[in-house]
Amino acid sequence: MVAHAEIRVVHLGGSKINFREPVITNDSRFLLCASGESVKVYSSSSEECVHDLQGHTDLVSGIVRNPSNHLQVYSCSADGTVRLWDFTDGILIKTFIIGYPIYSIYVSENHGGVVFVVVPMANDKSSELFQLVAVHLPLSGDQEVEARELSAVLCDVSPSGAASFGRKGEYIAAVKGLQLEVFFFKKQKSHRFFLKSGNKKGAKNAFTCVSCHPKEDCIATGHEDGKIRLWRNFNQKKEYTYSTLHWHHGAVNTLQFTPEGTNLLSGGIESVLVQWHYTQENQKDFLPRLGGAITHIAVSPDGSLFCTSHSDNKITIIQSCVKVSAIIQGLVKGEGVRTDLTIDPRSKALVLNGKPGHLQFYSLHRDKLLYNLDIVQQEYIHEEGLDQFEVVKAAFDTRGDWLATVEERTQKGSELEINLKLWAYDEQTQSFMLNTTVTAPHEDQIIAMCFSPSPETTMLVTISFDGHFKAWLLADHSDTKEGASWSCDFVGGYHHLKPGCCCFSADGSLLAVGFQEVVTVWSPSWELLTTLSQPPGAIRDLCFGRLSCSKYLLGTSTKNQLCCWNLLTCSLEWSTPVDVSLLQADPLSENMAAFCSQSGCSDLFVFKPGEPRPIYSQKALCTGKVQRAVFAPRDQMLESCEEHAQWLNRSQLYFFTQHMDLMTFSTKTEEDRLLASSKRLMVDDSVAVTPFYLLLGKHRQQQEALTNPMAERIQLPQGSIAIKELLYTPAHVLPSASFLCSMFVRSLLISRSSASEEKEPVEEEMESEEEDSEGEAELRDARQDLGGSAAWGPGEELGAPALTKAQERELRRVKHFDHSWLSSVLEC
Repeated sequence: MVAHAEIRVVHLGGSKINFREPVITNDSRFLLCASGESVKVYSSSSEECVHDLQGHTDLVSGIVRNPSNHLQVYSCSADGTVRLWDFTDGILIKTFIIGYPIYSIYVSENHGGVVFVVVPMANDKSSELFQLVAVHLPLSGDQEVEARELSAVLCDVSPSGAASFGRKGEYIAAVKGLQLEVFFFKKQKSHRFFLKSGNKKGAKNAFTCVSCHPKEDCIATGHEDGKIRLWRNFNQKKEYTYSTLHWHHGAVNTLQFTPEGTNLLSGGIESVLVQWHYTQENQKDFLPRLGGAITHIAVSPDGSLFCTSHSDNKITIIQSCVKVSAIIQGLVKGEGVRTDLTIDPRSKALVLNGKPGHLQFYSLHRDKLLYNLDIVQQEYIHEEGLDQFEVVKAAFDTRGDWLATVEERTQKGSELEINLKLWAYDEQTQSFMLNTTVTAPHEDQIIAMCFSPSPETTMLVTISFDGHFKAWLLADHSDTKEGASWSCDFVGGYHHLKPGCCCFSADGSLLAVGFQEVVTVWSPSWELLTTLSQPPGAIRDLCFGRLSCSKYLLGTSTKNQLCCWNLLTCSLEWSTPVDVSLLQADPLSENMAAFCSQSGCSDLFVFKPGEPRPIYSQKALCTGKVQRAVFAPRDQMLESCEEHAQWLNRSQLYFFTQHMDLMTFSTKTEEDRLLASSKRLMVDDSVAVTPFYLLLGKHRQQQEALTNPMAERIQLPQGSIAIKELLYTPAHVLPSASFLCSMFVRSLLISRSSASEEKEPVEEEMESEEEDSEGEAELRDARQDLGGSAAWGPGEELGAPALTKAQERELRRVKHFDHSWLSSVLEC
């Protein structure tokens, strides 16, 4: 099988929000940042994500404000498009097709209708050389417009965005390596300035960042040795001068002038925001302890708000370099994921190691960090070469009541320190509390661990390089977790071989442990039931089948073999020569995912153990090996998917690439649903639109249908066109209020013809209501005479079915009719 075009590999949840410099809106209410293939709009006060601007099909590589409209932003992407957004309403206004992958974007007030983007050199297909080009955006009413008119500005620039406009767009400065290049738009020429690679003092003069003064001819550049140079008189190629500022002991990662140019902000690995006074360079202010290394700095147009991006995928919002007002935290990835990717059964959050000594609980559906759990419970010292405890393993039981973690520390010249910790979930605090700590649970490093899914007992199995696996059992002498205790119930091994992996069956009745080339199967009473072997190669991974495929046990070996054993016959069902780097089972279906390495790339095969052909396959999924993956349950099951995408209906597969990018799979059905939800709410024209109806109308109709399914639905009056225009049109594009006033008032008036037509029915209705009230009073009197309960209805009193209102009205009319003529007839 081949991959289908309806399934795409996308960045969805857990993307980097520190990839490019964020943008603060003019009113400082919102903060926009690139996040994978979308642009996220956050509230600067509440930290909540207000909009998720989706439309790009590749990584978003830059965001800038539209100089001609303060309610719009431009975004660029590696998909070769520049998109114009209305971020207040979350609406895509226009798409400009450039045709080349875009890595950065810049705008200037003096260059209307033009954006500057960084694209690969046309004559260089390896994308190692980049150029800054000006793109003229054509005026068109179409939503998609081709913008092919490109003009080169600078050649050989950095793709990461090391460029800045100066003096309101009169020139642009860019740095790369040891070169500073300034291009003057009026003269249409550029000046280049070079620095030496180093001197006797060991300085590293390479440029790292650049920022231009907004009102004066001054360019600030950052360098690898922590120095900041202020360049002046650079319009003369040979008579330029520069002064040097130095505080950072590491490389200066980012620089930014304030809007008035009174201060210069700098940041680096020290995680300290430094504010330099422009006129008094010796004076500076500090805001320390901001977290990870500072990678970007952004300033609001009015200068009241700063924000810093950090290496730990965090954005900090600061009020005028005085105090931190908000923190937007993304998924912390660090240098690598030591723990496996696991799903918390309670919150459905992705759990993995985050900042040092912690586990992070990250909601993939909300794309938000829920909380961090301190595992090590020791202060982390930021010092290179210092050995400290790290969280290396984590596992949950099936109900989410217990969490097991392993932390270890290796010191030179000393033994390995290992701690096994058991955490109990506390309903009051809605978090995990430490219950038991086992010091040195094994004599060597713990390789893997897993909980038994059996509902009868709570048991944890750990395996180690010391040649043993241990079963830790929760004592059931107390019904409360406060009195719960853990103890070692069993220690097992097999012929002094080292175990490599372990796995429980879906019902917890079997435990499989791989000892080099032999797979051992154990019962809950710790009886060795059977052994399975398929030489050559040591067993790398084991996984039981689910649901209808529970009789199968799959394993991968170091000799590039994927084997499937039938546990009923204890024989090899099938095997195939493939280098499987990771094998993952979907807990909600029979499907399994196998990531295979081939030619420096990873391929994906999704299959059922009992079927000979895979359900889905995709070649060259990503570069390098996939070492971490997990199936996450969906909040809402997908429907009406194509047959080849049925494996994504209940669960969503997430995986980490070698570059620590969290990727997943998106179907066309899912994308259509997200697109529909992002559009404006559309309601039926026959329903009057009010805020209360939008909130409660649907729920009220459902309740009426349940209580009285035979009741006739009353047709509500139609909403006027004027009201719809006022409700659905964005406020900033509406005409003046005086223009709309007359049309709005006319829409509320009732025509004379319709009023006369409605007059007669209203009078008849009033008469019928008077009769109804008289009849109801007489009925109440009759019920009291009969001694009936006032709570009874007519049908309940007489044992007859209930009458409709029309039938009751007819009976009352007959009662008021004159029957005196009937008595005279009877007398005759």
